[in-house]
Amino acid sequence: MICHFCDLRCKEVISIKSGCRIGFVDDIEFDSCTARINRIIVFGKNRFFGLLGREDDFYISWSEIEIIGEDTVLVSCDLPIRTKKRGGFFKNLLK
Repeated sequence: MICHFCDLRCKEVISIKSGCRIGFVDDIEFDSCTARINRIIVFGKNRFFGLLGREDDFYISWSEIEIIGEDTVLVSCDLPIRTKKRGGFFKNLLK
């Protein structure tokens, strides 16, 4: 199967281990000397409509990609566990 980068960008990345949706392929990193793809990059989610930046990006090495299907890319990497912080901005104001 021949795949262009614009076709790869439309595919959703899903972790096989946890079953969670990581996002869409946003960029790739390749070695210009060997012309091989090293890893794909999934940008983190925007914080407060992008005004506060975004979360950390996910870097998935090419060896962790299991299957590139019609609509999805299945990967077998461990994702960092994010815990939701309780309270937030308004809780700190009330103290």
